[in-house]
Amino acid sequence: MNPDLELVHTRQDESFRAWVHDYPHTVAKWHFHPEYEIHVIRASSGKFFVGDYIGDFSPGNLVLTGPNLPHNWVTGSENGAGVPSRDLVLQFSRDAMERMVAAFAELSPVLSLIDLASRGIQFPDNLGLAIASIMQELSDAHGARRVALLMSILDQLTACVDKKLLAGPAYNVKAQRYMSSTINQVLSYIQQNLAVNLREVDVADMSSMSVSTFTRFFKRHTGCTFIQYQNRLRLNQACELLMCSDLSVTDICYRVGFNNVSNFNRQFLAQKGIPPSRFRALHRLNDASSHDHKAAA
Repeated sequence: MNPDLELVHTRQDESFRAWVHDYPHTVAKWHFHPEYEIHVIRASSGKFFVGDYIGDFSPGNLVLTGPNLPHNWVTGSENGAGVPSRDLVLQFSRDAMERMVAAFAELSPVLSLIDLASRGIQFPDNLGLAIASIMQELSDAHGARRVALLMSILDQLTACVDKKLLAGPAYNVKAQRYMSSTINQVLSYIQQNLAVNLREVDVADMSSMSVSTFTRFFKRHTGCTFIQYQNRLRLNQACELLMCSDLSVTDICYRVGFNNVSNFNRQFLAQKGIPPSRFRALHRLNDASSHDHKAAA
């Protein structure tokens, strides 16, 4: 089965993404993305898959995957219960890492490490347990603190000599082959056309499916409906514009593809728990607090 494409959203004012997710989750499936990923399992046990490798995992499982290398972690659970905050995830691009190395020559060993990640690298579980608290803090950190935590993680990974390559030497990552699959063409098409009035019937027609067949197909691959997925991407873009631009809420609403402000406000409130204007105000308050703290120091 072809892996599904994950669209990794890194904010314009950040150089990498750090986050935590439960299990099950929409990205907890056989998938790939162009970014490198450091992945730590905090709870549960089961099977994990990286390229053509299959292994067992338990708390502390720590893996670094390279660009477009398919991967997945499947928790074994007899009663089907979910696992809150199972996964700690750090994702970054090659370009971001090369820019860091260009600024700080001391980081050059990191490039040698990520060059090995094309096959996936597993580190000892005790190292995963040791950095889990750092990964957790990183998911909520802001400003320079994020960079300090990232450096700590990279330092421990590069210093570790007990590591294992996962996918076989003959395993060939073929992102273009994955991208030719219908679901990945659909996801890319949605991403490229967020700002227009893209209807499910249009995408179903592009995929040569009836609307009912496409609806089932899309839900099976993404875990949500077409509208839910589209709105999630649009709201991610809206959050970035609220934080990184001076555009009005109304301008942002139409720029990300919503056709009326009341619907935008309602969707934003449902997903983020606060209205967009409040989200922007709190973000600016947090920025001001950080600057005041630095000035006082």
